[in-house]
Amino acid sequence: MQTGVKLYSLGYSEMRTYLWAALFVLGNVVLPQLCHLIPQGGLMLLPIYFFTLVAAYKYGWKVGLLTAVVSPLVNHVLFGMPPAAMLPAILVKSTLLAVIAAFVARRTGRVSVLLLLGVVLGYQLLGCGIEAVMHGSLYAGLQDFRLGLPGMVLQVFGGYFVIKSLAS
Repeated sequence: MQTGVKLYSLGYSEMRTYLWAALFVLGNVVLPQLCHLIPQGGLMLLPIYFFTLVAAYKYGWKVGLLTAVVSPLVNHVLFGMPPAAMLPAILVKSTLLAVIAAFVARRTGRVSVLLLLGVVLGYQLLGCGIEAVMHGSLYAGLQDFRLGLPGMVLQVFGGYFVIKSLAS
């Protein structure tokens, strides 16, 4: 399943960059709140990353990076989630996701389930390695692979359909 789709690379001087980033940050605030209604929903569904993937893939690394950094900080300030101790690892993974997604989108010029699977596995593998070093524990680093596989599946398939459905 692969499709050509209009992909952008918006700059920091464009108002659209900030408008899209604000919408994606809002999505990354609302979706985690909904997921936290399910016991361990945040750990299983990894909702803080969903709109970062869409933002970076569809609109480029600048929109993706704004979304990646602002989303966890806003969630923490408003709701105390993620907890302060988890913020560094989440910010690392969010940033990796934004950079990898934008790179793959720009390099290929298309979206597919396999490309998004590569993006998700890429940021998770790198991020889990960095998280393991940060926490001094491989067990902690592998948490997303132990608990978050449903969220990774949601990112790949949900991300694919959202990216495809956004107006060109």
